Amino acid sequence: MRANIMGWDIGGAHLKAAIIQPPSDIIAVYQRPCQLWKGIDKLHDAVQEIMAESTLPITRHVLTMTGELVDLFDGRDDGVKHILASMSHLLPNSELMVYAGKDGLFKLEDVKTSHYPNIASANWLASATWAAKKVGGGLFVDIGSTTTDILLLNDGKVLAEGYSDYQRLVSQELIYTGIVRTAIMAVAQSVQDEGKEVGLMAEYFATMADVYRLTGELNELHDQAETADGAEKTVSASAKRLARMVGCDYYDTQLDRWQCAAKNLRHQQLARIQSAVERQMARGQLTSNSPLIGAGVGRFLAKQIALNLGQPYLDFSDLFLVTESQRGNTAADCAPAVAVACLGAYGL
Repeated sequence: MRANIMGWDIGGAHLKAAIIQPPSDIIAVYQRPCQLWKGIDKLHDAVQEIMAESTLPITRHVLTMTGELVDLFDGRDDGVKHILASMSHLLPNSELMVYAGKDGLFKLEDVKTSHYPNIASANWLASATWAAKKVGGGLFVDIGSTTTDILLLNDGKVLAEGYSDYQRLVSQELIYTGIVRTAIMAVAQSVQDEGKEVGLMAEYFATMADVYRLTGELNELHDQAETADGAEKTVSASAKRLARMVGCDYYDTQLDRWQCAAKNLRHQQLARIQSAVERQMARGQLTSNSPLIGAGVGRFLAKQIALNLGQPYLDFSDLFLVTESQRGNTAADCAPAVAVACLGAYGL
């Protein structure tokens, strides 16, 4: 029987998982909403749902996380401790390994509290490390529902300037912007509307999911977060929420108006990400042939940036073989889960 390795990326808003069969065949990829800030039971429910759907025997589970950051926990170390304890309980009688970033991989029973800081929010390094192993050099850009990671790769290594979230926010290798959950007021302070620049209300009236519904770029499969007003996820409902951001009501005859506003907000978010990409490119490690490797559910923006900058584009999914027809999520959608499964199979 061939070995099946399952990677888990435990986030604060989503749980992602992937099953691989070495050498690099992807069997299945999963993503479930997991509002961890509402209680550890949300993690339990999401894990059990994925395990119920997967009927394959698993040789080894490999864990990475960002969910320790949510305010359910007293601090990040406390979050790591509780998440690891929960996964141990949820996956009994299984070999569990934990990705501790630059410290490497550990069996769960060998994890010490001194490893917690490097376990916390290390999923970006798993993805970038695997991309570096496969591609050698380039720029890894993972644009997700909530955040964007931008990592320079050279000679099979990740040339990260920062490691912690704080350090990476300083270096702009972490941009806290995504295509689903990010509030519009966190992306822009004004928007172009009917030839005028209009200030945006600092209210949680709409999210970037509304923008990308209006541009037609948001895959329903990736649209797992609640809307700002709890209402439906339709184009007209998104237009209504966007209109509210500038103090207007929505009328069906004005859909074009709000689609134009959405395109302007898309442009502003893209420009912010592209600026951070250019900062990494300015470090001088890339050539004109170095690919921009796109991952995450918002990687259509990474592809656009590659085109804007004249760099070749490579999709993270193209680094793998797929042994079954994937009607759902792909490797690029859930890159950290796939990457830790591969690292758990082959080591660092």
